[in-house]
Amino acid sequence: MTDTNRPLDVVILAAGQGTRMKSSLPKVLHPVAGRPMVAWAVKAARELGARNVVVVTGHGAEAVEAALAGSGVVFARQEQQLGTGHAFLAGMDALEDHREADVLVLYGDTPLLRTETLRDLLADHRERSGAFTVLTGVLPDATGYGRIIRDAQGNVERIVEQKDATPEERAVGEFNSGVYLMDARANELAHRITNENASGEYYLTDLLGLYRAEGAEAHAFRLSDPDEVMGANDRTGLAEAENIIRARITQAHMRAGVTIHMPETVYIEDTVVLGRDVTLEPGVILRGDTRVADGAGIGAYSVVTDSVLGEGVIVKPHSVLEGAQVGARSDVGPFARLRPGTVLGEAVHIGNFVETKNAQLAQGVKAGHLAYLGDVSIGDETNVGAGTIIANFDGVNKHPSRIGAGVFIGSNSTIVAPRVIGDAAFIAGGSTVHDDVPEGALAVARGKQRNLEGWSHRYWSGLREKVQTKLPWLAGWLDRQG
Repeated sequence: MTDTNRPLDVVILAAGQGTRMKSSLPKVLHPVAGRPMVAWAVKAARELGARNVVVVTGHGAEAVEAALAGSGVVFARQEQQLGTGHAFLAGMDALEDHREADVLVLYGDTPLLRTETLRDLLADHRERSGAFTVLTGVLPDATGYGRIIRDAQGNVERIVEQKDATPEERAVGEFNSGVYLMDARANELAHRITNENASGEYYLTDLLGLYRAEGAEAHAFRLSDPDEVMGANDRTGLAEAENIIRARITQAHMRAGVTIHMPETVYIEDTVVLGRDVTLEPGVILRGDTRVADGAGIGAYSVVTDSVLGEGVIVKPHSVLEGAQVGARSDVGPFARLRPGTVLGEAVHIGNFVETKNAQLAQGVKAGHLAYLGDVSIGDETNVGAGTIIANFDGVNKHPSRIGAGVFIGSNSTIVAPRVIGDAAFIAGGSTVHDDVPEGALAVARGKQRNLEGWSHRYWSGLREKVQTKLPWLAGWLDRQG
């Protein structure tokens, strides 16, 4: 009887240097669609329900381990780069208990491998009561890959590397992906791998022969899309992988009811959640823990990171939101910036060139133009005039202010924090408010206007005399102009 409930352990090989990246950043930490490449393998392992996930590190180990800290994986150091078999052994030795578990080998530089494919691989392996299963693909020209050589019964007999293959073997289109799924004997057999070869390295592919020597059959599970195991070895490979993943993500959202105009221009990380009837215009970028509710629209070239947009929210073009919450039916932009700590209630209007930071704006607040609202709470239905500044920083500390409901703030006003503005207060345009304003009061805080009669005539007459004295040629030209 097939045991489909055996635990699964996953070993992710991520110790390579990746010299073709020409980078100080370890190869497996180069991001693809918002995640380091190695994190895609960790994500797949978690989605498979793996009991243990071991990441084998080597080059740049400290950076790789720091990047995956908190992800629940175990790390194993491959201090010397002695081949894939040696790396696998390091991973297995890091497991406290590897009895009765299937073992899956993945790689830190193949971000395109789908969880669905691995789930199918696991199901096939267990339905067969498999001992050793290799994930394979078929290409018209498999140059560079190890070839899969099958026996008369269709089982995998050998894996032949390109350099060792005969002309007939090189003509075989089925190739070895390097992804293996093995039964609980993997640890014991891996310790029998030797380095008695021209390179003096321990090859993981030798496990196939060791399994067959035990009388076990080896099977192949063939990929429907061989691009899934395409590695990203340089910057062009990174770009190709990102394009493929981006297309997968946008297509999934469109099939789920999202309208995306020019999807090839839109960037959505796979952590983003979009509701039905959301509309994204060209050039939109959505990152991190962003959630967009039903019926919202995001205008062209807007960037939204780690933000929550309520139902029916409209973000107009060229707006930037980071760590913000936007209530239902609110509108933002164009050219607005909502910084972390911004919380907008329902039906709030944030217009062009308005910036908020650590600001809580209640229902119906309107800030239409050219304002900075930092470290402030604003009550229902308050109107913030153009050019309003909350002066929250004294050069050392940030100070909070509280503005009540139904307040009218005239254009070009400055509120010097910390201030409390009472409900239904009025602030006259151009005021610099440095005292609290009681409920219902009118605050006028500006210098008294004086009109100096005849000032312009006296100014220009004096200027002409100076010009005639010092620049007579200019005075003559001015006279000719009338």
